[in-house]
Amino acid sequence: MDLSLLGLIAIVFLAAGAVKGISGMGLPTFSVALLGLFMPAATAATLMLLPSLLTNIAQCVGPHARALARRLWPMWLMLAAATVFSPLPDLGSAGAGARLTLGTVLVAYGLWGLARAALPDPGRFARPLGGVAGALSGLLTAATGVFVMPMVPYLQSLRLEKEVMIQALGLSFLVATLALALRLGPLAVLSGAAVPLAGHAIALGAAFTGLWLGSVLRRRLPLLVFQRALYSVFIALGALMLARAL
Repeated sequence: MDLSLLGLIAIVFLAAGAVKGISGMGLPTFSVALLGLFMPAATAATLMLLPSLLTNIAQCVGPHARALARRLWPMWLMLAAATVFSPLPDLGSAGAGARLTLGTVLVAYGLWGLARAALPDPGRFARPLGGVAGALSGLLTAATGVFVMPMVPYLQSLRLEKEVMIQALGLSFLVATLALALRLGPLAVLSGAAVPLAGHAIALGAAFTGLWLGSVLRRRLPLLVFQRALYSVFIALGALMLARAL
């Protein structure tokens, strides 16, 4: 692996970490979509796994974990099960169709959110709907390596406060990352061997640097600006997925 590719890895993960620091999401999709232009998707996903796992662990830190676990365990359970046992083609073999569909949904949802529409509060149906959202998200995670749909819209419908939402995203993405690593299994090991240790170290360091920079900026953002940033991330993620699929 030459120095130009190592530099590209650093830039990609710095940007992806900053996006995650601001919005609480986006590192896997940004990194996999951009790196997928220069390397196989499975190799890009394997390079993403450790930064995603450790930044999600850092994002999980907070006082709300126990309360969130009581509310979100059905979603997490179905998310993990659907990711690991999905009958659909996984990231190593899925074609452009899954990315095209997901990219379109992400762009549409981002535009819908910027128009200030809102999903209804699920009320007493929150847990069963969470299970459905987790299962659908797991199927898409296995096929594309992207964790956000429809899990994040479901979390938004719960009307969580900004910092609670950030922790909920971190915990949910941690479950998805572990399940995806288990799903990829030997493929992750073989693909990871194609990237030297220096590449993984640079990706990890750049991701944490970006995460810190983004979190500093997030704390200074008013709630409305934060919400607009979150929906803008959806649009950007969708555009990246579409660019890879077309």
